[in-house]
Amino acid sequence: MQISRQGFRLNKGIAQACVSLLLTAGFAQALDKFEFVTPGANEDLRGSLLAASLVAQADGDGTSDAQTLYAAARADYGRLIGALYAEGYYSGLVNILIDGKEAGDIAPLDAPPTIRDITVSVTPGPRFTFSRARMKPYAKGTNLPPLYGDTKPALSSAIVDAATAGVEGWRNIGHAKADIAGKKIIADHRRATIDSEILLEPGPRVTFGSLNMQGYERMDPARLARIAGFPTGEVFDPKKLDKVAKRLRRTGVFRSAAVTEAENLGPGDTLDVDLTVVEEELRRFGVGAEISSSDGLNLSGYWLHRNLLGGAERLRVDGAIDNIGGQDSQLGYQLGVRIDRPATPVTDASAFIEARASRSEQTQLTDLTLDSLSLSFGLTRVFSDHLSAEAGISYIDETARDAAGDRRFSNLALPISVVWDSRDNLLDTRKGYYLDTGLTPFLGFSSTGSGAQVKADARAYRAFGDRIVLAGRLQFGTVFGPDLAETPPGYLFYSGGGGTVRGHPFQSLGVPITRSPTVTILSGGMSFAGFSGEIRAAITDNIGAVAFYDTGYVSDEDLFGGNGEWQAGAGLGLRYKTGFGPIRLDIGLPVSGTTGDGAQIYVGIGQAF
Repeated sequence: MQISRQGFRLNKGIAQACVSLLLTAGFAQALDKFEFVTPGANEDLRGSLLAASLVAQADGDGTSDAQTLYAAARADYGRLIGALYAEGYYSGLVNILIDGKEAGDIAPLDAPPTIRDITVSVTPGPRFTFSRARMKPYAKGTNLPPLYGDTKPALSSAIVDAATAGVEGWRNIGHAKADIAGKKIIADHRRATIDSEILLEPGPRVTFGSLNMQGYERMDPARLARIAGFPTGEVFDPKKLDKVAKRLRRTGVFRSAAVTEAENLGPGDTLDVDLTVVEEELRRFGVGAEISSSDGLNLSGYWLHRNLLGGAERLRVDGAIDNIGGQDSQLGYQLGVRIDRPATPVTDASAFIEARASRSEQTQLTDLTLDSLSLSFGLTRVFSDHLSAEAGISYIDETARDAAGDRRFSNLALPISVVWDSRDNLLDTRKGYYLDTGLTPFLGFSSTGSGAQVKADARAYRAFGDRIVLAGRLQFGTVFGPDLAETPPGYLFYSGGGGTVRGHPFQSLGVPITRSPTVTILSGGMSFAGFSGEIRAAITDNIGAVAFYDTGYVSDEDLFGGNGEWQAGAGLGLRYKTGFGPIRLDIGLPVSGTTGDGAQIYVGIGQAF
């Protein structure tokens, strides 16, 4: 019994000692005081220094581990000096005290087991300027940074940027292996000036050699080379090299396409390039849905084969069912098949063939069914990252059915479109512009008239800070040549609904046409103009709000002549960001016009425009 009691007393003592040690160690490791002083520094410089400091970051994160804090303090000397140099301060003084001792004087083997007090002091001194900012040899057309110049603040980043620009200047005129030969930088602390001279080694003027391709599995290598359009024998140009990778990515066949310049030049100062591709999965499909209180539910989907015949031929089958449960329209459908072949007939062009069938039904004024079949062939051409064009030839056959009978329209069309697109994000744009212009001359057969349709869709986006985006959209269209009764229905214009004027039912504004003493139908108009404006505001990182105003006008003659009518709507919306785009909920109310029918609700994926 005595031994047991002694054993119990011993174990209890050890436990108490361990708890006491842990508690003491925990409190001793806590950083009780942290100071970051920057005498003589302005607010911007102080912010740059704080951003560079690992100790400041560790304190903000609540780090208390002594080894972590010690390592951060030791690293901060170089980081803070680098931050000073980046802003043009070359005679600064940095002191970092750990419990009153200079961190740089504490040997790693003597690192303290606990740290309670760290003081970081940075005295920047005077800001240096360039007494002389030079570069040689200098390539014609080099775009030097504006901050690298005599009397300018001597930022170290300006020197680095200038050296980079100097090398790029030589590469842009064919000297692929241009490099920095050296730098002569002399600091005069008495005058607070920097004398800087960057020395470049241009190397020889280079031409493209051969393209070495790897990584492809299902692609025909001859077609791969054709699409890449590698400019063998031409003078080296980094922009041409970038185009090779962009052309391949544009096909959608490759998950990645990377080009790498050979380290050494080949015979005759030629430069070989390695191309490494990783292919995407062959097939892909997608589905979409949009619902509104008047139009009902619209479902859409597509199936895609990326590499049908081994030459990056893309087969896309898409379909849609519209107006499921709609108030003013019956069930409609769309079905399309399209094949695109890149690098046909030239490198930056693609050939396509497309067939489409559709049916739309309306109950505005009277029942009207429109069936359409079309077959098209054409070419698309990419001119730059933002500019593209498409031209083709189409045969279109349409049948309009109403209570007064059937009308058939058939025509041969030559559609031409040009698109400028500089938007930063297609589903949730914050900045950029979009312009889609189209001209479609058409030749009618039998009782179908001949003429031309002109239309345009222009959008602009501007962000104010991180929270506010203003978005605007202008739409325009008109048909020249035939009168309204002879114009194919597919070229006419309506207003109303999610794509034009929210707050009014889908295609609710058109032109009434008397087909017989007892039958009046709502036809599309010969001219259309529309405007939409939105204020988009971020409430949280994932939730946003939108206020919008839409208006549209439709008339029965070209260039807005004859009789016409306006409608307008406004409302509020919510957005919820997801990985595939924002989920959209809009509630619109009619503001003016005769087609309003109470509040309209719209739900979909992506912004309204």
